[in-house]
Amino acid sequence: MPVAPLDHQTTGYQLAHAYWLAKAAELAYQDEDEARTVLAGWGFDRFRHIEARHELPFPLEDTQAYVAASDRMIIAAFRGTQPLEIRDWLTDANTPPVPGPGSKGFVHFGFDRALASVYPDVRSAIETFRTGGQTVWFTGHSLGGALAMLAGGRLYFEEPRILADGIYTYGQPRTCDRLLAAAHNTALKGRTHRFVNNNDIVPQVPPAPVFTHVDHVKYFDADGVLHDRMPLIDGLKDRIKGRTADLFAPASDGIRDHFMPAYLANIEKNLV
Repeated sequence: MPVAPLDHQTTGYQLAHAYWLAKAAELAYQDEDEARTVLAGWGFDRFRHIEARHELPFPLEDTQAYVAASDRMIIAAFRGTQPLEIRDWLTDANTPPVPGPGSKGFVHFGFDRALASVYPDVRSAIETFRTGGQTVWFTGHSLGGALAMLAGGRLYFEEPRILADGIYTYGQPRTCDRLLAAAHNTALKGRTHRFVNNNDIVPQVPPAPVFTHVDHVKYFDADGVLHDRMPLIDGLKDRIKGRTADLFAPASDGIRDHFMPAYLANIEKNLV
């Protein structure tokens, strides 16, 4: 059954909206012209592509994002990176935390530097495009999910203090310490939705307890069924089930579960 078209007037959480924001996150991996063309077909007549090249203490050559707007809504989407690449540099202990948005808590140094390279342009595009009080949505997959969460925090905790209508992330790594997570959970309660697919390796890094996740998790089990919560013991059993599903390549489950098509397929399954 096909998914209903994107509703630009949506407010609050809806799984169909999560599907379209996942598609928007996937578009962040495409080149500028492709993303612009697809988004125009979705009804977005304003578009700005943002790219910053930089030198960071991990193998990431640039950070990319885009902002798209219609008369009703604005989407800011951030590009992710490969799962093994992000896992490797997020487990590097030589990147200490730095102060987070609005000086609330701390964030991973790499996320802070990557976001800083594009955030001024993202904020400027949102302010320029928001001519009629449009809703504002952030989205991203993998590294892009971490940047989407932090950008939504900065937009509210710092000027212009715009409260995002929703932050939807897919396969997001741990991003911040408990202080920033608590501040984010309070300010953006009911607006942040963090999708995790079974054994996806990226949400398991960087290591706890220095870094933690923000709420609210939406978890796909080994059968692709969506849960708003998963008790600890049941979650451990389900992850074992996912690892043993492929007897020929059990170690690859965490990689397969991370890719964006897996998230989209599971959302579609739950919509049906």
